[in-house]
Amino acid sequence: MTDIAPLRTTPLDAEHVALGGRMVPFAGWSMPVHYAAGIQAEHRAVREAAGLFDVSHMGEFHVEGPDALRLIQRVGVNDASVLEIGQAQYSALCTPAGTLLDDLLVYRRGPDTFLLVVNASNRARDWAWIEAQAQGLDLTLEDRSDKTALLALQGPRSQAILAPFVTDDAGAPLDLDAVRYYRFAEGRVCGTPAIIARTGYTGEDGFELYLPWEAAGAVWRALLEGGAAQGLLPAGLGARDSLRLEVGYPLYGNDLDDQHTALESALGWIVKPGRGEPFIGEEALVAQKAEGVKRRLVGVRFPGRAFPRPGYPLVVDGVEVGTVTSGTLSPSLGEGIAMGYLPVEFASPGQAVAVRIRDRDLPGTVARPPFYTEGSIRR
Repeated sequence: MTDIAPLRTTPLDAEHVALGGRMVPFAGWSMPVHYAAGIQAEHRAVREAAGLFDVSHMGEFHVEGPDALRLIQRVGVNDASVLEIGQAQYSALCTPAGTLLDDLLVYRRGPDTFLLVVNASNRARDWAWIEAQAQGLDLTLEDRSDKTALLALQGPRSQAILAPFVTDDAGAPLDLDAVRYYRFAEGRVCGTPAIIARTGYTGEDGFELYLPWEAAGAVWRALLEGGAAQGLLPAGLGARDSLRLEVGYPLYGNDLDDQHTALESALGWIVKPGRGEPFIGEEALVAQKAEGVKRRLVGVRFPGRAFPRPGYPLVVDGVEVGTVTSGTLSPSLGEGIAMGYLPVEFASPGQAVAVRIRDRDLPGTVARPPFYTEGSIRR
């Protein structure tokens, strides 16, 4: 009999249980899929007011030293050299074949200091991969995941809710207006040291707060209490998934994997070749771009109330040509939305494509994400 490792818990596990969170296994962690209000209410709260997510299961790697940028340029497909101190960037790790090991965020904290934020399911593999690429380089590399809690406050009222709780290191109020989209400040939240980043995974304005592990509970409770009058709700994995899918953000393990390249996965916009020392996978991706991809990750909209779930076939003229990688009945739009890989000849916007549900082919149309375009992101 194979031993099954116990699920890990975030520092907010007791908070989730006290709030009636329905706990489920996710990437080796016990996480709330929703609370008492339910997924629909949590989804609406983020779109109309604000929601607070615990994403402390994510991995955080600290990179510092004269060769820190060289390492990040070697492993990442995006060009981190353009980052200013206090700026973040979306990037990806690739194999030599150009297939995806993970997508991640890169934060530049200093001239030679970076924070890499990776997916929980890939943390061990990413760490081993990056550590191997760092051999011979002049830098220090530290996995700070078990010391770092991460809260995501998302929604159009998030700044108003957060503002009373944030200061700079001297105790003066922190100007959140100055923290633009994909920028961050280092200061304090509820008196505890924090990275306050205007990033998120919902298509709404909001902040991700990187905190000491032991401080998470006090900050969580303070934000929920302070934001209650403005409609803030705790939100779980269910709402996080429907929110991100409405704006076309891919999820590793569903829409992204090591069987598809960055170009096939519609991430060509972050692939920046020809910037000096090649990144891992650059040669393969340059060759694939010249040749042309054979399949592509696309969005599909289904009028009516079709519910395209992951694994359902995608069909053109009665022939199965792909599979839904992510799908839901959109709470904001009231129609089915999905992502999936299609052969390029069927991947253009406007292409008719159906989803097969219990032997019925329900019609839809290829559409370029985002599906939901009314978000409050302040770019």
